[in-house]
Amino acid sequence: AADDQDTGYWVANPDDGAVTNYGTAEDFGSMANQPLAAPIDGIDGTPDSKGYWEVGEDGGVFSFGDAAFYGSMGGQALNAPIVGIESTPDGKGYWLVASDGGVFAFGDAQFSGSTGSLILNQPVVGMASTPDGHGYWLVATDGGIFAFGDASFYGSTGNLTLNQPVVGMTPAPDGQGYWLVAQDGGVFSFGDAGFYGSLGGSGVDDVIGMFPAADGHGYSVVEQDGKANAFGS
Repeated sequence: AADDQDTGYWVANPDDGAVTNYGTAEDFGSMANQPLAAPIDGIDGTPDSKGYWEVGEDGGVFSFGDAAFYGSMGGQALNAPIVGIESTPDGKGYWLVASDGGVFAFGDAQFSGSTGSLILNQPVVGMASTPDGHGYWLVATDGGIFAFGDASFYGSTGNLTLNQPVVGMTPAPDGQGYWLVAQDGGVFSFGDAGFYGSLGGSGVDDVIGMFPAADGHGYSVVEQDGKANAFGS
């Protein structure tokens, strides 16, 4: 997750839930040294970057800083593990997404649909909200995109052969496009999201996500060790 100044971000360790902060992102605590029922599979910051949520594969949600707890799927039977958490634009709710595309909405997050009842070619690995919170996109490891609510479909890599699986996506600030990033740092841009470069072909194979530049004219690709590789502005 990146903070609202585009100068900091957090990385959560899946094994113990430890959170490492970079740049201007502050440390608000973590699940490190606390018992976990399942590995941590996602982290997302609040709109003012004064807190964040961690989510486990079992749907357990852990809030820190000014991130409020609105509910979780912890202790409930899931058809597939949770793979991510996405805050609503006002930070008063969040969605959890499972690898089968099941979506669970809490707080003021609106449920706009899911792929939980569909047979997918590849598992879902993440989601992103539209700027107004009235829709969202789900992305699968093959780069397949599923749009719900007021989220528009601008294209995907679902029909391409990728060198490495897609690990995440981030929308353009205006919601009129999005970027996908693969494990090798390859970046795929759609809609009005411009292409500013990638790590594809560099030998990197541990990319975990990306975040956009504040002005939408660039992005950073983040590796497992926390290194952010900036492109564009």
